[in-house]
Amino acid sequence: MSPSEIQSIKQRFGIIGNSPLLNHAIEVAAQVAPTDMTVLITGESGSGKESFSKIIHNLSHRKHGQFIAINCGAIPEGTIDSELFGHEKGSFTGAIDARKGYFEVTNGGTIFLDEIAEMPLGTQARLLRVLESGEFIRVGSSKIQKTDVRVVAATNVNLLDAVDKGRFREDLYYRLSTIPIFVPPLRERGSDVELLFRKFTSDFSEKNRVKPVSLTEDAKELLLRYRFPGNIRQLKNLAEQISLLEINREIDAERLAKYLPQETGSRVPARLKDIDNSEQVFSERDLLYKVLFDMKKDMNDLKKLVYQVIKEEKINHDALHENQELFRGITHEEPEVFGPSHNTGGQRSGVHPKLLTPSKGNGVIELDDYPDNKDDVVDIAHETEEDDSLSLEKKEKEMILKALRKHNNKRKYAAQDLRISERTLYRKIKQYKIDEQS
Repeated sequence: MSPSEIQSIKQRFGIIGNSPLLNHAIEVAAQVAPTDMTVLITGESGSGKESFSKIIHNLSHRKHGQFIAINCGAIPEGTIDSELFGHEKGSFTGAIDARKGYFEVTNGGTIFLDEIAEMPLGTQARLLRVLESGEFIRVGSSKIQKTDVRVVAATNVNLLDAVDKGRFREDLYYRLSTIPIFVPPLRERGSDVELLFRKFTSDFSEKNRVKPVSLTEDAKELLLRYRFPGNIRQLKNLAEQISLLEINREIDAERLAKYLPQETGSRVPARLKDIDNSEQVFSERDLLYKVLFDMKKDMNDLKKLVYQVIKEEKINHDALHENQELFRGITHEEPEVFGPSHNTGGQRSGVHPKLLTPSKGNGVIELDDYPDNKDDVVDIAHETEEDDSLSLEKKEKEMILKALRKHNNKRKYAAQDLRISERTLYRKIKQYKIDEQS
């Protein structure tokens, strides 16, 4: 493709810049547009991936058909199948009428699936069938329907890593990435940063009828050195903020530096953080629960051992040796004996070391000077058995139920209170069958 043709596409779709990486991405998009091949657009958040999906649609024979952009991460897991493929009346609670999905509505057009990595595995299987055969089934129906839709997908995560971790289907990845297009981050586009800044400040001044700001040479150098983790979106916000707040319309490096956030962390390219499944990685709250339950289990084991000593007046030496770790946090003595007791008035607050005296050669520790009130000792075996049944899942379910009751079953606010996403809350409600119990 000639430079003039690339420039024509830039002007048509409002793309600013002359970076070789940007020109290559535009060239690939223009070449694949006339075909019906599936395209996977990769790049960081805010780098302009949606603009390339529009280039592909408008340069194809589907340009007179409908174009729909869908953010897969913004649709709750429990409703995404209905949104994409439609549903029949009564197929689930709230389905008062039959509804067409996006794949049915966009027949003959193009669907742009942004944040494809956030799509649930079950929905991925349905999407794979659409890509391979053009067939789909509405939720709650058994009738197969056909559609002729071109799919353009985008993601800001490494899908191969997601495949390795079992969060993305391998067959779907290879089906989507027939033609990959990489949109470069802003920091790799060189002087395009300055061109975009001038474009945004010019647009702002024209819209609000104010004099546009300009940068001094040292301010331009500072702008080019900044990495812009938020890419074009961050640069636009910066340009508009400066245009609004600065009275002096010539901005030097010192003034510009006040608007640039301090860079923290590593200088690797920004990307969406990996979100591991709850089965693989514990949150801080889950880890705290685990530590507390482990401590409680150790205490229950210790209580059972002491109960055995007091009730039977003897304990097997091997059993005591196996549980020596329980006593390391209680005494500085050897684990086979308890530490010294400092009792007054002849009353014992614990087990005195004299009570655990090894007998001769039979491997059994006999109790000496056992108190007269041993029948008052309470059996805690049933308590420990009940405690052993406790689990992270049980506590998690209780917390979810409590949050839902607190907010009158409004899941959005319950999720905020639990500090989890709505999609995670929907998945947990389905996992624990909370709807069936409410």
